[in-house]
Amino acid sequence: MPIANAGAADRTGGFASRFNLQQYVVYLGFLAIFLFFAVVLRDSGFLTVRNLSNIVLQTAPATIMAIGLVFVMAAGEIDLSIGSIVAVAALAAAVTINAYGLAPGVLAGLGAGLLIGFVNGALVAYVKLPSFLVTLATMGLFAGVSRSMTNLRSIPVTDSTFTGFFGSGSLLGVPSLIWWTVIAVAVGHLVFRESRFGAHVLATGDNARAAAVSGISVPRIRLAVLTISGGLAGLAGLLYAGRLQAAKYTLGETDLMTVIAAVIVGGTLLNGGKGSIVGALVGSLMMGMLNNGLILMGLSVSDQMIVRGLIILAAVAVSLREKNR
Repeated sequence: MPIANAGAADRTGGFASRFNLQQYVVYLGFLAIFLFFAVVLRDSGFLTVRNLSNIVLQTAPATIMAIGLVFVMAAGEIDLSIGSIVAVAALAAAVTINAYGLAPGVLAGLGAGLLIGFVNGALVAYVKLPSFLVTLATMGLFAGVSRSMTNLRSIPVTDSTFTGFFGSGSLLGVPSLIWWTVIAVAVGHLVFRESRFGAHVLATGDNARAAAVSGISVPRIRLAVLTISGGLAGLAGLLYAGRLQAAKYTLGETDLMTVIAAVIVGGTLLNGGKGSIVGALVGSLMMGMLNNGLILMGLSVSDQMIVRGLIILAAVAVSLREKNR
């Protein structure tokens, strides 16, 4: 009998080790929220193709930022400056396009994001400052810069090539924002899961000292992930400017909480060592669907913020429990 019980325990333990429910929380949560809104809002247009496609389009910039944040958080760092980078990149692109043309404008927007990310990464990697404090400081700094760049004015973007490629256009009947999302998720997933760089990111987040001993350049990894995050935030700024056909200092200022929630809900550990690009995509879509459903239900912006905050708390609790297992 004891031998039989031991065998049963081994089989149970083996099954538990192969099937980790926490890996599927984001997918189950997405399905549960979708079914809830489908029933509650069945007469409010939630299930229409137009509304569902709008959710995907509206979440595209947040998804792009979430991909960058997966790399940062999987490496054990954080980037709070992404919302400010979005505004600076969008404004830099708009001003430069209107003055010098399309190509310089795109380079200005992406370059601004990469440069800010590089500065963040250099301060963290080589000056040894905590990423939380560095990006908190640059978040405030560049929020001020975006306000002073144009004296709080909105800058229109009239270049039809830019707005079509980065926002309102389509290819083969598929909106350009969806193409950007698919490409970013595919490339991000391949780099994160199939490349040596992705393995080094995870090793750094899991145990930076052990990673350094094994020959990984931890400072370079930290510099790289924060630069990637800044560059993708810059791309998100271009997508905002393209979709709205204008740039303003308010772009991205409310995205930080949504992006962090999407990344953590999607399976990236708060303390590093584990992450999922696909999970971040599903988490971003879930947050977009949640916002859309709450609006259709008539909830105020403050109520939506409360719900997002509760989701982040629950996700952090799951993340910390997984890290401590």
